[in-house]
Amino acid sequence: MHQHLPNALTLANLFCGCCAVVLWLDGQPYMAAAFTAASFALDYADGLVARALHVHSPLGRELDSLADVVSFGVVPGLMLYRLLTDALCPDNLWLWCWAAAPAFVLSAFGAYRLGRFNLDTTPHSYFIGLSTPACTVFVLGIALAAYDNAFGLGDFFRQHPWAVYGLIGLLSYLMVSRIPMYGLKVSGAGPAGWRRIAGFALAGGLLLWGLGPLGMSAVVVLYIVYSLLVPPA
Repeated sequence: MHQHLPNALTLANLFCGCCAVVLWLDGQPYMAAAFTAASFALDYADGLVARALHVHSPLGRELDSLADVVSFGVVPGLMLYRLLTDALCPDNLWLWCWAAAPAFVLSAFGAYRLGRFNLDTTPHSYFIGLSTPACTVFVLGIALAAYDNAFGLGDFFRQHPWAVYGLIGLLSYLMVSRIPMYGLKVSGAGPAGWRRIAGFALAGGLLLWGLGPLGMSAVVVLYIVYSLLVPPA
């Protein structure tokens, strides 16, 4: 039974991602965010459990990426879709809005990144390009802040939907770019890695305290800038 435990956690990640999709469509962003947080926890836990039990399989690797396509590909695309529908189709009685469909370009690039990641056999301790979970954290912060109209962000996106299109293009590029970015997993982290993780955890806590949900987006920007200024070796 222990051989199937990591895969069960991966499938639970997929389950939470599906729930988040429906909750975003139903206009319950904070409940959707809770399921997305559960997806993050389960995505981390499946690898942790697999290493602890010394259970690794090609099936587990494929399932992990398939679950992530939903939880960290479709879900952030849907968040951006809702931002665009609020701006471009506010009186639409239906869920569909053609002008908002480009939001799912992000989902397509996320799937491409995950597929490429599965084929990468080069041993390194860092990511190539922005990871799909980091992208999702950024979009989640923006989406929740816009929903609350924190700092006038909701009004800004409604008046300037081009900014959402710009975010879609930028994030899509970052995910498939060849820019090296730090991995922040605790497993295998040396002293420098622990200091880096602690630093980002502290910065994230302070940003969340000062900016609310937008602090999630701010810490991802900090992470990207740090990776660009101090590239991982």
